[in-house]
Amino acid sequence: MPFNQLVDQFSRTISYLRLSITDRCNLRCMYCLPDNVDGKDSHLKTIDVLKQYQLLSYEELLRFVRVAISMGMTKVRLTGGEPLVRRGVLDFIRELDHIEGLDQVRLTTNGVSLQEKAQRLFETGVQHLNISLDTLQPAKFTQITGKDLFSRVRQGIETAKEVGFRLKLNVVAMRGVNDDEFLDFAEFALAQPIQVRFIEFMPVGANSRWDKTYFYPAAEIRSLIARAYSLIPLRGLNSEGPARVFKIIDPGGREGEIGFISPISHHFCDSCNRLRLTSEGRLRSCLLSDQETDIRELLRGGGSDDDLRSAIRTTILAKHKGHTIQESPAEIPQAPCNGRMSRIGG
Repeated sequence: MPFNQLVDQFSRTISYLRLSITDRCNLRCMYCLPDNVDGKDSHLKTIDVLKQYQLLSYEELLRFVRVAISMGMTKVRLTGGEPLVRRGVLDFIRELDHIEGLDQVRLTTNGVSLQEKAQRLFETGVQHLNISLDTLQPAKFTQITGKDLFSRVRQGIETAKEVGFRLKLNVVAMRGVNDDEFLDFAEFALAQPIQVRFIEFMPVGANSRWDKTYFYPAAEIRSLIARAYSLIPLRGLNSEGPARVFKIIDPGGREGEIGFISPISHHFCDSCNRLRLTSEGRLRSCLLSDQETDIRELLRGGGSDDDLRSAIRTTILAKHKGHTIQESPAEIPQAPCNGRMSRIGG
């Protein structure tokens, strides 16, 4: 039996590649972009973004993905920044979806462009979308994202439903920001054919707005929701990702799905199957580690496909057993991961 090139030193098979194809975004979310300017509204300022030549071209991305798929990768997720703002992205996805051996192409979006692009996106072959939405209140949406685009995002979600996408809603849980809406999101999961997933706020990024006072453990959210609704674990659905998924049932019998992603309070590193290629072309084996392999330099320096395979194997074998962030929020330092979330692609 041939040696599996995608198994790390802790017997984890790496099958899932996340591509951050741009660091540009049409929102300015408080937890994603750096807080470089003094003042409470500094996350609304214009930030520096990568120049076009600093991004991997679509041809370079396709070449890298083909090599990764030839080694056994089966799933690709496109992230950003906001992936749908990059020019030519739909043609790129169409080519990506035609790569032999690639089982799934998925995409994470903030939903701003979905009303306009959902139908054409679905026609590229993408069928699964994760949509980031941290509040159901228009005024708070503007506070969190810096843009008054709540109604546009909600319409984008409706359009994506009508087109036929399978949808998940990602909610970053922040104490004192949106913790008064957790039950509202539970109700949303009951009213919509959309799985709602609560994600713990993570300390990522130099000069980020990370503060331990924002941290809200997933177990506390689950306990809050369980006091109002029945939660039944759905086993066998977690193989695709880190969420602990539950069927939620209200007293009237309505059902939905919610999930909890707890990278801080309950590590899921033992089952991690991911690599991340940042929008700068650097390969990371862990979101919360700054250890990277420079793929862009290799691609532009005349590296062969075998050189790319070697770089992928080296990155996989260097993958740590788990991240080193303490589980107690009181012990979490100021953003121990210095990479910018908009470039890593969370």
